[in-house]
Parts: sequence; C-alpha cells; structure tokens
Amino acid sequence: MQDETYLVTGALGCIGAWVLKHLVERNAKAISADLSADPVRPRLIMDDGQIGRVDWRILDITDTEAVKALVAEAGVTRIIHLAGLQIPFCKANPPLGAAVNVVGTVNVFEAALASGTSGLAYASSLAALGPASGYDSWPLGDDAPPDPRTLYGVYKVANEQVASVYAADSGVGSVGLRPCVVYGIGRDQGVTADFAKAVLAAVAGVPFHIRSGGIIPMQHASDVARMFIGCADADVKQARICNMRNDVVAVADFVERLTAIFPDARITYNAEDEFPFPADLGDDGLQEILGDVPHTRLEDALRQDAAMYRDLLDRDQIDLEQLKQ
Repeated sequence: MQDETYLVTGALGCIGAWVLKHLVERNAKAISADLSADPVRPRLIMDDGQIGRVDWRILDITDTEAVKALVAEAGVTRIIHLAGLQIPFCKANPPLGAAVNVVGTVNVFEAALASGTSGLAYASSLAALGPASGYDSWPLGDDAPPDPRTLYGVYKVANEQVASVYAADSGVGSVGLRPCVVYGIGRDQGVTADFAKAVLAAVAGVPFHIRSGGIIPMQHASDVARMFIGCADADVKQARICNMRNDVVAVADFVERLTAIFPDARITYNAEDEFPFPADLGDDGLQEILGDVPHTRLEDALRQDAAMYRDLLDRDQIDLEQLKQ
C-alpha cells in the first residue's frame, strides 16, 4: 500500500474522512479532492499529524480536464470516488445534481482510462433500488433490477450503467458500492444521518427525533471506508455492483440498544414512516471481492462513537446545531 497513491474525491464528507484516516494509518499516500481544502470532518477523527500527511487539493469534479490532469500529475494508482450531491440537493437543483453526480463520475472514468489507473471504487447508493414491495426474492441480490424513485437514484443508476460501458468498451474495471444507512462521527447530513445524530444527542443529553421507522440496513462509516479501500485495491476487471448489509435492525431496536447504553436518552422515532428501501440485502458479491467484509457490531460501534462524541463535546469541537437540521 505504501507504493500506491490514492485519490479520494468528495473526501471532506463523512465516508471520505474515514477513508483518509484509514489510508494514513496504513502509510498510504492519500490525496483529498474536494471543493474545499478545509478538513472540517476529517479533523473530527484525525489528529494534526494525520491531517498533515494528506495532500489536500481543491477540485471541481465537473471539470473534465482538471480531473484528468490531477490523476496524471499525481501518479494516481487507485481512485475512491465519493463526490456527489445527496437526495435533497439533487431535488432542489437537478442540473447541478446531474453535473456533479453523473458528469463527475464520467470524468473519473475518463481520467482512469487516460492514466491507466488500475483500481476504481465509486459510491452508488441503495437509492438505485425501489421500495421493498417491488421485489420478491430475499435477501436481495446485487442483480436486483434498479427502480429509482428520486433524481438522485436515477443518477446513481446512470453511473452504474456508465461503469458497465467503460468496462466493456475500454477495460476499465470498477466496483460500485451501495451504502445504506451509514452512521458514525462526521455523518451530519441527510435523513439517514438521523441515526448518527441520535447517538450524539444521547451523549449530549438532549432530545432527538428520528424521522423514520421500520427495518433498516446499517453500516458504520469506518467499516464502509475500509470496504471502499478494499474494493479499490481488488483490481477488478469487470464493472461490479455490490450491495452492502452488515446490521439489519428495526429502528425500534436501534433506539432500545442506544437507550441501554444511555438510560436517560430521550430518543423517539416515527413508527409510521417506513424506511423506503429494501433492508434485507445480500452481500455475496462484496464477500467474493473482499473475503471478510468489515463489520463492527452495532453495540460496539455505538459505544465507540459515544466515547468519541464525548471527547469532541468536552473539547468543544462539535456543533449541536446539526441536530436541528
């Protein structure tokens, strides 16, 4: 890994921050590419020494030549492509959502093709799938037909198909991962961020309401980061799409487990609003690529996150205003 150079797009997001942390801990060369070089989220989980070992770059992922130039100039050998706008932002500004999510992904594939980059993992999403009622084979496999109900999901399906064409036409292999409910330090945007926020609220001793109910598939951000790194390292020659599973729990059970750790926690949830995507996902494809899929048990992850949140609160390094968003 020390001989590899990793480009992480969208590196200032939650998953990106954890990817950078793991890369630095493995003594790999890590390049952060985002619209800013201010490591707000990475700083929550990395110390100053680790921050100083990252090559921080400002990059507009929609600029084809800039993306290709960075990959070529930096000698990038592995790409972890996480840059993208989430569901609410795509709905609010569809052209920008398409530019970032779709054109940006095409640019990454163009850069990989031009430079002969051997490893490419990118973020698709569970939003590429439809509601659970539309499927009848469980656990749901990687080959389940897409059925997106949001522009964001449509863009992610387009990216999966883009990957397929680049593999068939040009031999650019890739792994598209479909994260679900990702939780952990730094997860502070989007409806599914409610579960990370609930842990923060429990530690801070303030009430919090989770906006969904039903059954959800959960992955800890640290585990997700290691999955992306492993898939980028796998030298896959085809265009693979992989579901992610780890913990599949009822929201009521999540709240119960959190309350067992924090008996005074005031966490509620919306039992009437079912999670809109399938939860019972098969991860055979990911197991085939990685062997052992990284998985921190939910209770262990909750305790680890609670300790980190407590430290951040004690040092006044985290803003509780995020709980109101």
